[in-house]
Amino acid sequence: MNPKVVLFSGQASQSLAQQIADKYETTLGKTSFTRFADGEFEVSFEDSVRGTELFIIQSTHSPVENLFELLLMIDAAKRASAHHIYAVVPYFGYARQDRKGKPRVGIGAKMVADMLQSVGVERIITIDLHADQIQGFFNIPVDHLFASTIFIPYLKSLNLPNIVVGSPDTGGTKRANSYAKFLDCDMVICYKSRSKPNQVSDMVLIGDVEGKDVVLLDDIIDTAGTITKAAELIKEAGAKSVRAMCTHAVLSGPAYERIENSSLEEVIVTDTIPKEHPSSKIKVLSVSELLADVIHRNIKCESISTHFNLNTII
Repeated sequence: MNPKVVLFSGQASQSLAQQIADKYETTLGKTSFTRFADGEFEVSFEDSVRGTELFIIQSTHSPVENLFELLLMIDAAKRASAHHIYAVVPYFGYARQDRKGKPRVGIGAKMVADMLQSVGVERIITIDLHADQIQGFFNIPVDHLFASTIFIPYLKSLNLPNIVVGSPDTGGTKRANSYAKFLDCDMVICYKSRSKPNQVSDMVLIGDVEGKDVVLLDDIIDTAGTITKAAELIKEAGAKSVRAMCTHAVLSGPAYERIENSSLEEVIVTDTIPKEHPSSKIKVLSVSELLADVIHRNIKCESISTHFNLNTII
């Protein structure tokens, strides 16, 4: 007997969830969302979920209500006797708070992991965590996927003759190094220092970019200060072109204005955070096929290693 697979979505990821359902060749389950006069809200499943393999699709970007809605849906699924509950969290919010960077602060990523487990989720499926070690915050399986599955084919389609991959800061060195090894090309790094959060005070380029087509890699672009400053620095150093590839397009505050006025020719992002982008420079690649395939492999108990090991990408 084949397991009954059902897919549901929170309010924040409806468009992406519908694409995943279409790729999986199923319909998206119905939910109701009721908001009370004081701002409190209630979420309920309109279809029976008893005995099902239940996947809840919801990114946990701002506002924090997106995270709380996911928690309520997991709790509702558990109380409605779903057989297994999977949380598909394309963008895992609070991942930047993965350690104590200074005294007397919380570790937000660990707190979110604890909350998800406490309400009854049994597996997490997510893409490009800000820090790989966040997987260890969970005592349940975490399918940590990488957007390289969709970025690499697009990068190859550009046919850039003198490609160099780069990281806009030292924290992304590992990611850039993986791409450089796979593409058999050079790597450059931008070393930055901050005077305060979201504000870069100084940046230095390490590596040669003269006459090269540079692709900057990052997991998150928030205000776009770092990525645009890195692009300017690289262009001034003689690069032929500069592009950016980023998994999670948070893009808050002055981000769009900075991108439009920058030296970046193109910013390639995914739809882990579904939104309209008022910039002609932004190219969106969908993660829907990737997530639909991983859902299918989970149900069939098949390996998903090809989606998180860069060396296995064809």
